[in-house]
Amino acid sequence: MTPHLLPVRVYYEDTDFSGVVYHASYLRFMERGRTEQIRALGVAQRELFDGDTPLAFVVRRMTIDWLRPALMDDEIMVETRPVLARGATLELAQRILRGDEVLLTAEVTVACVGGGKARRIPEALRARLKLDQP
Repeated sequence: MTPHLLPVRVYYEDTDFSGVVYHASYLRFMERGRTEQIRALGVAQRELFDGDTPLAFVVRRMTIDWLRPALMDDEIMVETRPVLARGATLELAQRILRGDEVLLTAEVTVACVGGGKARRIPEALRARLKLDQP
């Protein structure tokens, strides 16, 4: 599947006192990237949440490599690519770029949950992700 791209402008509120993006801000950027990727597939998070069994995706595991800092006023790109869907989990690869320069790479595993339990990713979403299932 082609990666989803989300442009983001770095604001003062995203940075520390020196104008460098604070590490936790990257988590918000990546969350937006994952949310917008699902929306681009025609599924709104609100629809999942308001269904018969409310569903949500929660981060189960994340490995991040911070390679270079983003700075206040930078235009960055959040790239999100699904890698594997298995049962209730979805594995994604994410990168944050400034032009061609890779600032951050992340491997993310999210779990689909509802009613306090892990739930299988809905077939309609799984099909839209166009991933090979193990």
